[in-house]
Amino acid sequence: MEDFGRQLDEIGAFPMSLPPPSPHRIEIEHLVRRSIYQKLGRDLPRTAQAPNPLLVNISARHCHLTPAAVEALFGPGAKLTPMKWLYQKDQFAAKEMVTLIGPRSRVISNLRILGPCRSLNQVELALTDSIALGFDVPIRFSGNIAGTPGCMLMGPNGFFEMNEGVIRAAPHVHMHPDDAAFHGVKAGDFMKLKVGGPCATTFDRLFVRVDPEFKLEVHIDTDEGNACALQPDTPVELLK
Repeated sequence: MEDFGRQLDEIGAFPMSLPPPSPHRIEIEHLVRRSIYQKLGRDLPRTAQAPNPLLVNISARHCHLTPAAVEALFGPGAKLTPMKWLYQKDQFAAKEMVTLIGPRSRVISNLRILGPCRSLNQVELALTDSIALGFDVPIRFSGNIAGTPGCMLMGPNGFFEMNEGVIRAAPHVHMHPDDAAFHGVKAGDFMKLKVGGPCATTFDRLFVRVDPEFKLEVHIDTDEGNACALQPDTPVELLK
């Protein structure tokens, strides 16, 4: 994984105007739960034994761009403007958005850019998005874009053509090494995600990504999130 803090400095896009991120609610609840069990002298349940709490987030359609693509779309010297921190360290949703032009001139407007800039251009869509655009989009892991469809992006300064890079992101989990050790997995393994609630289901191929900078977080797309009716209070569990 790249040193995103260093990368932000290099592209001159460090979000100085954005207040530091506050601890997520789930992190606070995890600490409180552990403290209560310990004060009561009771054994911690497995979820409380985990070094970090599990957060499952729905990743809506978005794109990652290189500095060159940002300048082509928004003008020379343009940089991404952070709007909102994401859960992973130094990651943010930018104020900037683009229009995606697909086959037969079908478009998706207001496609959000996520920062900081990366070394390759990638658009991540759900199956419903790809059908609406007329794409045949493969399921891929992030960064594995060889042989994938391309598209045209339009910004206020002009167009940027991607020859490849449009994917459906495979369901995956970000893990710190401590999380991987707790669950007995390593980078490149697959796990299962058990989702409870009225539309209970299990995702059987959850790709494991491990890095010291990662927080424990699962990403599924909007179609997958809607199918299991995921809500903030929906019970979720990682299974090996």
